Amino acid sequence: MGQTNKSTTMKIVKTMKSLVLITLGALLLAIGIEKFLIPNQMIDGGIVGISIMLAQITKLKLAVFLVLLNIPFIILGYKQVGKTFALQSAYGIVVASIFTVFLHHSEGATNDPLLAAVFGGIIVGLGVGVVLRNSGSLDGTEILALLISTKTPFSVGNIVMFFNLFILSSAGFIFGWTAAMYSLITYYIASKTIDVVVQGMSETKSVLIISERYDEIGQAIKERLRRSVTYVDGQGVNPQQKKRLMFSIITRLEEAKLKSIVDDIDKNAFLAIGPVNDVKGSQYRKTSEFH
Repeated sequence: MGQTNKSTTMKIVKTMKSLVLITLGALLLAIGIEKFLIPNQMIDGGIVGISIMLAQITKLKLAVFLVLLNIPFIILGYKQVGKTFALQSAYGIVVASIFTVFLHHSEGATNDPLLAAVFGGIIVGLGVGVVLRNSGSLDGTEILALLISTKTPFSVGNIVMFFNLFILSSAGFIFGWTAAMYSLITYYIASKTIDVVVQGMSETKSVLIISERYDEIGQAIKERLRRSVTYVDGQGVNPQQKKRLMFSIITRLEEAKLKSIVDDIDKNAFLAIGPVNDVKGSQYRKTSEFH
């Protein structure tokens, strides 16, 4: 009973920590948008960029579009990634939207477009990266790209890049081509900052797990992440020391959840995660797609 209460308390503390950090990430995103980008008629990629352009055209509040345009992607994230990811993403998007309302009428941080592009990109990237590190997302295009990538030969990165080039090009017709070119600088810096914050997470990752409780971990990965797991018999330095290894492929959105699954079952498990440049074969798809 005591062990159960301790486990519950740890989960609550972990959830509260994630929510605090997601709140911080949402605030940074709002600051980047309202203090740097909008005052200088710049945009970022994804739903944020589309929302800024629609707010400019319709004169409605940016928060309205940030919430409405992300709703379909939150539902998609719930189906493709999981409940925790969807709920934390929804929380982050709503909080970021509220912050943009409060910051909208404040004075911009700078009138220099280059400084706005550079520092706006850094702050937006920090905000998005912090939320990604805590099993959430502030932009639905990445979730859509994840789904499309399972049905096409294109990677998540390629699809996101295509979306954003289209969005950033559209900014030229609304804010002018000079602002659109500065927006490209913002997008590039933001994307690189995200990579730094999340420690270089690529679109897909290979996972190697060694644990005596391999059956439980493998079943949890299958049920909670809907990813297939391959078991490999191994041997340690001692010939008598037989081990069972687990190998799987996940997306970067699933990394935090995978770590949580392994940690909940076996805190002493060996876990190695590395980048994958290319993945082919039906086994990479969600297990529900081919069972």
